Amino acid sequence: MTTQKVFDAFLVLQHQSGDKKALSLLVERHHLKLCRHVCWFLHDMDASKDVVQDCWGTIIKKLDGLNDPNAFGSWAMSIVTRKSLNELNKRTREREKLKAIVTVEIDEDAVNEKNADIEKMKHAINGLTKDQQIVLRLFYTQEYSLKEIGYILNISVGTVKSRLFHARKS
Repeated sequence: MTTQKVFDAFLVLQHQSGDKKALSLLVERHHLKLCRHVCWFLHDMDASKDVVQDCWGTIIKKLDGLNDPNAFGSWAMSIVTRKSLNELNKRTREREKLKAIVTVEIDEDAVNEKNADIEKMKHAINGLTKDQQIVLRLFYTQEYSLKEIGYILNISVGTVKSRLFHARKS
């Protein structure tokens, strides 16, 4: 267990004991990380901050009932991930409604002016399923363990391994 997780667990226990400063420290330690995670889904930092702010309300309400203080980081990340997916689905529905009204042309040449290697990588990642993309992001960029990813996404460790395997294979 990392020092950060131990400190987070300590802060959770302090908060559960009535220490208000502990909650401030938890927010300070995790807010930016959660905002970046949501931004990966929404591609809009301002909207991401709003989503994370809503999530903090949920986290604060449920924090006293958290049975495993060591799991705070992955528990908070799971709340944020679910809220992000809900927001993304909401935006997708809204976008589809707008597409029915207005047709938008995309200039693919402007997109292809970027570095060819980066574009190839993005294309390969975008070709994966959303489930595979999420698992890759949590594993490689957020450095969560397979068990933590399973908890965050509410899936088995075997499913996490399978998604990583197939994403790497693709």
